[in-house]
Amino acid sequence: MAWLYLFIAGLLEIAWAIGLKYSDGFTKLTPSIFTIISMIASMGLLALAVKTIPVGTAYAVWTGIGAIGTAILGIMIFDESKELVRLFFIFLIVVGIAGLKIFSGEG
Repeated sequence: MAWLYLFIAGLLEIAWAIGLKYSDGFTKLTPSIFTIISMIASMGLLALAVKTIPVGTAYAVWTGIGAIGTAILGIMIFDESKELVRLFFIFLIVVGIAGLKIFSGEG
């Protein structure tokens, strides 16, 4: 269950990172509220996950999911760079997350 909490926390990290862009520096009310709620929920689920998963592993996976998802959505939504080298390094983050999951000794 801890890995599920961590995965959802990572998805919420993506949500709040994208929400930051739409909140325009917290000057737009609805996106700002969405962003703050996503931040709180993400942190809460991360806190539940670290009860079982080592904190270093959980934090690395959480930030990795957020970085990958935010980079991919940045490409899709905001027309950010699609350079092959950038995609390669995003892929390396995926490999790192998979390795942490496989070799963490937890679930």
